[in-house]
Amino acid sequence: MITGIKGIRLRRATAVAITSGALIATGALTAAPAQAATAPSIGAKGGYVMNNASGSTLYTKAADTKRSTGSTTKIMTAKVVLAQKNLNLGATVTIQKAYSDYVVKNNASQAHLIVGDKVTVRQLLYGLMLPSGCDAAYALADKYGSGSTRAARVSNFIGKMNSAAKSLGLKNTHFDSFDGIGNGKNYSTPRDLTKIASSAMKSSTFRTIVKTKSYTARTKTKSGGTRTMGTWVNTNGLLKSYSGTIGVKTGSGPEAGYCLVFAATRHGKTVIGTVLSSTSISKRESDATKLLNYGFARLG
Repeated sequence: MITGIKGIRLRRATAVAITSGALIATGALTAAPAQAATAPSIGAKGGYVMNNASGSTLYTKAADTKRSTGSTTKIMTAKVVLAQKNLNLGATVTIQKAYSDYVVKNNASQAHLIVGDKVTVRQLLYGLMLPSGCDAAYALADKYGSGSTRAARVSNFIGKMNSAAKSLGLKNTHFDSFDGIGNGKNYSTPRDLTKIASSAMKSSTFRTIVKTKSYTARTKTKSGGTRTMGTWVNTNGLLKSYSGTIGVKTGSGPEAGYCLVFAATRHGKTVIGTVLSSTSISKRESDATKLLNYGFARLG
């Protein structure tokens, strides 16, 4: 039998030892460092994630392999428009039959713009980024390219897209279209696309647009009336399924597969990344969710 002060001390020591053991067993004293998070396996052929604040890499999978980008190309389309000097978002563009014919010919995603309507640049940017309107992309390229013909203006605008890529120091990116419907030379990489998106996100207008779930434009008709367009719904499903999502853009196509450039902010930290050549809409969102979770785990 243990008695007196020594006995009390021994009982206390035993209690401390038991408590410490319980804490260790539950991981309360041995929480793994953030960097020890296990990298996920994704189905997409390429992936990249970075800390948006510092640009430091958090995850790579074939991150520098050139691939077709589909409509994630439109991130650069929007970036070039928003970089124009003295940009007036309220300026109007009259929708041409050529834009409508183009989307019909290519069976492309569209904002269903009406020929003859006057649409503001701001509305066109929403039509570009939410329903991924190739008609909106065409209208913007025609508006902000330089040249005496539509073909010349579009070519000039695509040149601006490539110049912007070079100014970001990107060596594995090239555009030959304003919307991702390329002619064999429209490509980028998960790393490059992530950097393009990170740069675009510096624009408050861009940030506002890409986190918007739905938008209804009111355009001016030929006769001067007002047309309420069908609501444009953002194709980025993460805005509904992943808490903290702030963008960015989907893409798909026969060559590109299913792509997604994504970004989310939690606890003041922003993770941004890209998956290219996934096999379905649900798989690209699943891959992106895994990578976002991993990115935030790495950041702690």
